[in-house]
Amino acid sequence: MTEPYLTTVLEEAEHVAKQHDQVARTTDNQTHEYLRYAVLRVLEGESDHLPADWTPIDGVTVGYGSDDAMFDSWSASEDWWETVPPQEACTRFRVFFPDDHQTVPHDIVDVMAALGAWRVWTGSAAACGSYDHRERREVHYLWPEGHPVEALLANRLQDPEAAVAPDGGRSGDVRDRMVVTEHSPQHDDLEPRTSRAVDESMAVSLLEKGGRYEVRSASGNWYEVDVISESCTCPDWRKRTPEGGCKHLRRVDQEIKQGRVPRPDGRLPSNS
Repeated sequence: MTEPYLTTVLEEAEHVAKQHDQVARTTDNQTHEYLRYAVLRVLEGESDHLPADWTPIDGVTVGYGSDDAMFDSWSASEDWWETVPPQEACTRFRVFFPDDHQTVPHDIVDVMAALGAWRVWTGSAAACGSYDHRERREVHYLWPEGHPVEALLANRLQDPEAAVAPDGGRSGDVRDRMVVTEHSPQHDDLEPRTSRAVDESMAVSLLEKGGRYEVRSASGNWYEVDVISESCTCPDWRKRTPEGGCKHLRRVDQEIKQGRVPRPDGRLPSNS
């Protein structure tokens, strides 16, 4: 891992943890999630901690999600997996850049090398199911949970009080996250699917900018939710297409509205 890019990613992840902590409240591994979102901000030039000699790359966008979840969603139609099979407990970063670059831009290479990720695929975004593939290329990196860079961030974030919720429970418990406002209906009046969306433990992450999210259910299953087309890969949606969406679609909608996860454009509300 090289400087100054490792310092850049760590400083931005620390900023994310302090200013956008809600991005990790639905995850078991918060430091991993802070670092994932930090990479997105750094590569898209939104970070306040860019190196002095940083050269912005116009048109770069970043999506990320569980490698297992992407395999479950796309293995039947995409060829990413022919070289490297799906890796357990790994994030797959999908970094898009203009195709006038003959090779992967150095800033992308340096940031991902600093994170400790390894490249597994490069090609035309059109061949990879991208929602925005025109004149774009795409490079994929894998990064495992439990990487030593997480410990570096954890040392920066040491705060004994941060791990305990006000009621003594673990921070991020679903009932701490899902706040009912005075204008909301009482819980008993909620539609069954909405009630399950509120109550059940689910982990929601941005999968790809453009409105695609991944949801890990309490059962351990992974589903892909598209908030633009209002669809989900779960059996409930495929078999019934319920009005108002399945519980996974409803949960993603609530997480976005409450600023818990990035919006479809990859950003969090400015007042977060």
